[in-house]
Amino acid sequence: MKRLSSFLLLLCCLTAFFTAGCDSLAEEEEGGDDTLYIYSWGDYLDPDVITEFEEETGIHVVLDEFDTNESMYPRVKEGATSYDLICPSDYMIQKMAENDLLQPLDYDQLPNAKAYIGKDFFKQAESYDPGNRYSIPYCWGTVGLMYNKKLVAGDIDSWSVLFDPAYKDEILMQDSARDAFMIPLRLLGDSMNTKDPQELAKARDILIAQKPLVQAYGVDDIRDKLASGEAALGVIYSGEAINLLKANPDLAFCPAPKEGTNLWMDGWVIPKQAKHAGNAHKFIDFLCRPDIAAKNFKALGYSTPNTGVRGLVEDDMDEEELAVAFPDPSVYQGQETYQYLGEAIDKLYTKLWLQVKVE
Repeated sequence: MKRLSSFLLLLCCLTAFFTAGCDSLAEEEEGGDDTLYIYSWGDYLDPDVITEFEEETGIHVVLDEFDTNESMYPRVKEGATSYDLICPSDYMIQKMAENDLLQPLDYDQLPNAKAYIGKDFFKQAESYDPGNRYSIPYCWGTVGLMYNKKLVAGDIDSWSVLFDPAYKDEILMQDSARDAFMIPLRLLGDSMNTKDPQELAKARDILIAQKPLVQAYGVDDIRDKLASGEAALGVIYSGEAINLLKANPDLAFCPAPKEGTNLWMDGWVIPKQAKHAGNAHKFIDFLCRPDIAAKNFKALGYSTPNTGVRGLVEDDMDEEELAVAFPDPSVYQGQETYQYLGEAIDKLYTKLWLQVKVE
């Protein structure tokens, strides 16, 4: 009996040992409690910032990167990888929330966000995230016009210059349905979030008529062509403008043509199935600390909604750069932000854009 009792005791100990080992292995496969899985745009976090977070918290960051919202979305929806923190754009945040892919934020864990993210930006974010339930603004900017002062006559303040025959083969357009259609829609006085097929058809026809004037439809190559002087003007994101102004002193930037433009915002969200939501909150709040936000700003060049940053960086910037990075509120107040329009309208935009490209 005593020998049997000893055997049972040994069996229980071995069972507990192997169970604990399996639990540890499972935790290791999930990254453990000291891990954070992030999915973000390429080159959207200063590597030194990640290192500093790891050193301060002991949390190991695993970073994956995407190049478009559309490539990111299915991977998250299908749950192929369990991410704890993602940085989508405005309309995609709305789409993810509407499809029940996000969990509400706990603002009690985000004191720096509450203290330093500007109220104007929280208000703007409500257009796609009512009540700011799911996202914290991270980077923002406008879609504007960059032009070469030696090749373009006068100061530019209107999208209409992109349709001027005087600049045939000197015009660069974004290879993006929403950014391309935004321009004729604003020239027509229509919303860039329109769902009206007739308004979209008119915008398509304007883009088709413009096509003989366009040197190229692109993304990163627009920046390179403007920097080298291969084109006179192009549509570009304000976050790229500062580096372009440094690269070529002949360039000038109009951040918001008078007809109106897109005010874009990217924000941090926590997926509904995140295994390390607490660590995700810690990282968001770390990024909202002014000294950390300033490091990211210097590395990335994109405008920040953090009100504590300008005072930390302005001594290293000239007036033109400051005007781009920290514009007067009149530049962005009242501008539209892209919204998720539903699957059917998304497909319509894509169809019409393809018609422009193949015409």
